[in-house]
Amino acid sequence: MTKVRPFRAIRPVKDKVHLIASRSVDSYKPNELYAKLAENPYTFLHIIKPDFLEEKRNKKYTPELLQKVKNKYNEFLKLNYFIQDEKPSFYIYRQIKPDMSFTGIIACCSADDYFNGVIKIHEQTLAAKEEILKNYLEVCDFNAEPINLTYPADAKIDTLTEKIIATDPLYDFTTTDRIRHQVWPVNKKEHIKLIEKRFKKIPAVYIADGHHRTASSALLAKEKKEKNKKHTGEEGYNFFLSILFPDHELKIFDYNRVVKDLNGLSDKDFLKKLSEKFEIELKEKEMHRPKKLHNFSMYLSGNWYSLTLKKSFIHKKDPAASLDASLLSEHVLSPILNIHDLRTDKRIGFVNGLKGMEGLKAEVDSGRMKVAFGLYPVTMKQLKEVADAGAVMPPKSTWIEPKLRSGLIIYSLTNP
Repeated sequence: MTKVRPFRAIRPVKDKVHLIASRSVDSYKPNELYAKLAENPYTFLHIIKPDFLEEKRNKKYTPELLQKVKNKYNEFLKLNYFIQDEKPSFYIYRQIKPDMSFTGIIACCSADDYFNGVIKIHEQTLAAKEEILKNYLEVCDFNAEPINLTYPADAKIDTLTEKIIATDPLYDFTTTDRIRHQVWPVNKKEHIKLIEKRFKKIPAVYIADGHHRTASSALLAKEKKEKNKKHTGEEGYNFFLSILFPDHELKIFDYNRVVKDLNGLSDKDFLKKLSEKFEIELKEKEMHRPKKLHNFSMYLSGNWYSLTLKKSFIHKKDPAASLDASLLSEHVLSPILNIHDLRTDKRIGFVNGLKGMEGLKAEVDSGRMKVAFGLYPVTMKQLKEVADAGAVMPPKSTWIEPKLRSGLIIYSLTNP
């Protein structure tokens, strides 16, 4: 049973929404970030990076910086850049790209569901990062970017969603990356009850993106519960901002690997070692994209190759070990290229699937990398199997769309 809760969103005033809502701060290059902050006084980035334009900046996540974040947020509130809805609501969000669109429900999810396994994970989190983000939440007191969750599609929720998005949206704007964003409030009692009732029938939801943010929200809820002698379970800190997409409304892209060298091997010797476990087909200049699971593309010294792992090396019964990212590490990166820890080894890089095979080719042709490997995207079925088994994927196994904007819908932990 999944618990979702409506809330009174803090959100941009309508005439400034396109100026306030921003991409995740980590997606900006330093020069882009500087330009955005210098040119746009309304961008939410001023809250996330309150000292970016100052001569002396605070170190990341220090108490001084966190207080500046909170102060800048309060400044935006006082300037009436944001309003808070009077009625608790769910919110339907739709993102439209030239070749795809995504529609989901913004809601608050329960920290208890994280602890009891209703919210399922497929990535391991780091305790140190959990603590950092927990402190961030405790000082700043808001969620500004929803956790991305997915659930088995429900026909009645889909029908209600289609009915609502046929009406005029609250927000409808396009950003400079040519992405259109639309938001509809859901505040009629019968609609709220239907959404709550249908989610109670859904046994589990899956984190698509935001494992550390989810863990930190749950950790904060646990700590506040232990300190609050009058804890009821309905306090704002027991919930965190989420967007729930039915499984047919998310797209999982490949997340590919590039490596700086061949660990002292010549091209010929490297190919010989690969041939022990892979069927190799030279494609020369013909760009190759993996056609199915356990087929990889490789770009090396100006040539493309198709690599198909021999069946005897595939783990059929282990959902995590049978992932292509796991198999590439087990049979190539670790034994041949001497790369054992994807999180810390500086010889390996990652290229998200939105950049295509062209992105891999560019990394090698530039001389920054020696060899590139393209993977077939993880399927939704694989993601659920890994999570259901209580297993975890290797780092950078999935690139999931859509990516949400920060500051579009905000949840206050103390004034929900």
